[in-house]
Amino acid sequence: MIKTTLKIDGMMCSMCESHINDTIRRDFNVRKVSSSHTKGTAEIVSEDPLDENALREAIGKTGYKVLEYSAQPYEKKKFSLFGR
Repeated sequence: MIKTTLKIDGMMCSMCESHINDTIRRDFNVRKVSSSHTKGTAEIVSEDPLDENALREAIGKTGYKVLEYSAQPYEKKKFSLFGR
């Protein structure tokens, strides 16, 4: 699993977040996507690495701009009642 983090310019509200999330879900095979207009970020979890140029292009078509792209291995957090 891969966690991709994007820094996005132009998001101003929850509808902006929704536009970004819908575009990513529609154009890419992802497990989870979450955007925050207050942080100016989108976090994506996918089985395989996503094409950076394709992400930039898809988001650019919606009127927003990807400022930064980073990807790293993702491990699901384990739940523990004992804090271990």
